[in-house]
Amino acid sequence: MTPFLIVICAVIAMMSSVAAQDAENGRVLYQRHCATCHGEKATGSGPMSPALLLLPPDLTGLERRNGNKFPVKRVAMCIDGRDPLVSHGSPMPVYGDFFQGEEISLRTETGQPILTSPAVVDLVAYLRGRSGSWTRKHRGFHSDS
Repeated sequence: MTPFLIVICAVIAMMSSVAAQDAENGRVLYQRHCATCHGEKATGSGPMSPALLLLPPDLTGLERRNGNKFPVKRVAMCIDGRDPLVSHGSPMPVYGDFFQGEEISLRTETGQPILTSPAVVDLVAYLRGRSGSWTRKHRGFHSDS
């Protein structure tokens, strides 16, 4: 196989992984692992938030607070522990070990791919659906339950 064909196959494989985001699975994972602190509606008002020293952020405003671009890379790296602010002293648990497994490609807001687990990809898809203009463009994507 020529190097050109190998590159084409790799690009196609990355594109199919990027398209495999499952926001419904992300919602289930969010409710199980994140809602206790961030709240069912991702507004930072979960039942554990009053007991925390630092309040969890409102995840529905991620896009707005990032120049109207959803910060895919930062969110994925916060969840899986590669963000140095999270892995070195943030009160947020690092879920990288918990969500370990097969790595797939996730396209960042700049178009560059990063590798992370399918669970993190699904959580990012769910949170993207809760944030900013994407929600307005894709009504019905998520429920407020």
